[in-house]
Amino acid sequence: MEKEKKTAILIPCYNESKTIEKVITDHQAVMPHADIYVYDNNSSDGTDEIARKAGAIVCYEYRQGKGNVVRSMFRDIDADCYIMTDGDDTYPAEFALELEQQIYQKRADMAIGDRLSSTYFTENKRPFHNIGNVLVRKLINVLFKAEVKDIMTGARGFTREFIKSFPVTSKGFEIETEMTIFALDNNFKIVEVPIDYRDRPEGSESKLNTYSDGYKVLMTIGTLFRDTKPYLFFSMVSLVLLIISGVFFTPILMNYFETGMVEKYPTLIVITALWVIAIISFFSGVILQVLKKQHRHNFERHLNLLNEIWRKDS
Repeated sequence: MEKEKKTAILIPCYNESKTIEKVITDHQAVMPHADIYVYDNNSSDGTDEIARKAGAIVCYEYRQGKGNVVRSMFRDIDADCYIMTDGDDTYPAEFALELEQQIYQKRADMAIGDRLSSTYFTENKRPFHNIGNVLVRKLINVLFKAEVKDIMTGARGFTREFIKSFPVTSKGFEIETEMTIFALDNNFKIVEVPIDYRDRPEGSESKLNTYSDGYKVLMTIGTLFRDTKPYLFFSMVSLVLLIISGVFFTPILMNYFETGMVEKYPTLIVITALWVIAIISFFSGVILQVLKKQHRHNFERHLNLLNEIWRKDS
């Protein structure tokens, strides 16, 4: 007999005392069959006690940062479907049920709650956040040839396969970007569900720093682009170096044709060094691409092994 499927609602929290009770009770009303986990990240306003009284399972992560919280959640909790949401009451609970359906109907390995196609730009009062979301979306879609509409949403549904194979390396708010790139790079099925977004209620403050966290997100994109597409990344580096060296080499070459003499020997030495670096960079990309392909094969074997174990357990 097949065992009953388990859904876990994951809510990472840091000082969300004004909204956490409503988030929990709303999800209890919509998804009474689900277990609700609140992971408190060093809150000082009693978020954990409020969540416990509201009926949530409260756990603690003492390393500061959303990425650290998500890492602990994914390691600790066993379920068939995982729904992640924020504790700030910006995502209506009704949409969690739609994300769950996408997972259980096997339409997606990661179901994304798409805010940007609905009310985000009218509800969100922070213009730089709006610009940042659009910039990150366009950058990732270009680099990874994708069409994801909302990269940084906190409302997501996951399969167990995705959760247990996702190596969390981010410590902070870059975690959503890392999830998306991991799914794209490893050919996981992604489905986006348009959801309503409402701005934080009065008195509730965002923990996201537009500039420092935005910089971390961009650095994460660059790092993951290098790691997931090394041949393209290092080929681009080689091309840039060749263009720069070509710009400085052209006047030296023209002068040689005119006078038969080579001037600016120091510049020529630097140009030669750039050519060598460009060649090394290119072949580094070739070698790393081969290693990346081998890693992909090993990853697929790992997924097959996990699925075989889970089938025996069920």
